[in-house]
Amino acid sequence: MTVFEDLSNAATSALESVAPSVVRIGRHGGRGCGIVVGDGLVATNAHNVRGEETHVTFAGGREEVGTVAAIDVDGDLVVLRVDTAGIPAVAWSPDPASTGEVVFAVSRSAGGGDRVSFGMISGTERAFRGPRGRRIKGSLEHTAPMPRGSSGGPVVTLAGAVVGLNTNRLGDGFYLAIPTDRDFQDRVASLAAGQERTRRRLGVGLAPAHVSRALRRSVGLDERDGLLVRVVEDDSAAAAAGIRQGDLLVSVNGNPLTNADDLFDALDGAPGEVRVGIVRGTEELEITVRFEADPS
Repeated sequence: MTVFEDLSNAATSALESVAPSVVRIGRHGGRGCGIVVGDGLVATNAHNVRGEETHVTFAGGREEVGTVAAIDVDGDLVVLRVDTAGIPAVAWSPDPASTGEVVFAVSRSAGGGDRVSFGMISGTERAFRGPRGRRIKGSLEHTAPMPRGSSGGPVVTLAGAVVGLNTNRLGDGFYLAIPTDRDFQDRVASLAAGQERTRRRLGVGLAPAHVSRALRRSVGLDERDGLLVRVVEDDSAAAAAGIRQGDLLVSVNGNPLTNADDLFDALDGAPGEVRVGIVRGTEELEITVRFEADPS
């Protein structure tokens, strides 16, 4: 038997085991794909869903309206409650994907047909931006071609187990997927139970460091690395602490800020309050920002 025949047989087997559990998300074939993760439960990317309800189309064309159980916007993941009519949940791979491993990408087209393509894991521990710009780390990079509208569909091993959830197209034949590891499975379980996943936020709109330096230079102030506050949200932690529009955020708990990722990382690992270093004009300040509850 040739290598091609081996791959063809493996692809057929993977499609038979996984495809019934792959769905289409959105009205008229809409936005993307998803996977059945339990009785009455479907997981997909948060960016595939608008509002509290969305249409879910199953193999054979059956269409139901799904409602959001809970959502993790910054992690680009949502679980929907929908009548799955006994369709089995996908099987998770017991092992993490490794570079060089052959995988298949499975999706459901807007017309209802199955699609399967093969490639390999070309890298791990990649990162991409979630719907609100927050960095999502630890992603899988693979080369299995996917048509538009395939995000939320599974990346499948030769054994027919799901090892990733397709999320982002890099271009030049590369794609990113969220690994469906233990952390992912725990997040799915929490969302299915209705537990929203939140991440700590200051509640500010920021200009990048190079814009901050240029603006300070234009008004005769010394250039400084930091993040310029362009907007402060009402009723936010930043507003309560006294952070103002025009402040330059330069540190959190003594750690310098050179980009937004530095800020997000500092907030994710912080306790119930943080010390934010600020430059306001020529004045150096340190403000304590308190958060009402720990992120879940």
